[in-house]
Amino acid sequence: MEKQSKRHRVKKSVSNRFEVTPNGKVMRMSSFNRHLRRKKSKKQLRRLKGKQQVLGKFAIKVKKLLGLL
Repeated sequence: MEKQSKRHRVKKSVSNRFEVTPNGKVMRMSSFNRHLRRKKSKKQLRRLKGKQQVLGKFAIKVKKLLGLL
């Protein structure tokens, strides 16, 4: 009988906050975009609208928590 390796569980909080593209990039939503939007300029709101890429060591940590590494 073979010994089964321990399966890593996916952190649900990480899976809700980050997503990984088919090319392997880790994307996150911008901050400062939830409330008090009236006082922010339209240019700033447009810039904050899209997703931003997570870079470096933190992207590797996120992938490990998602069970991709």
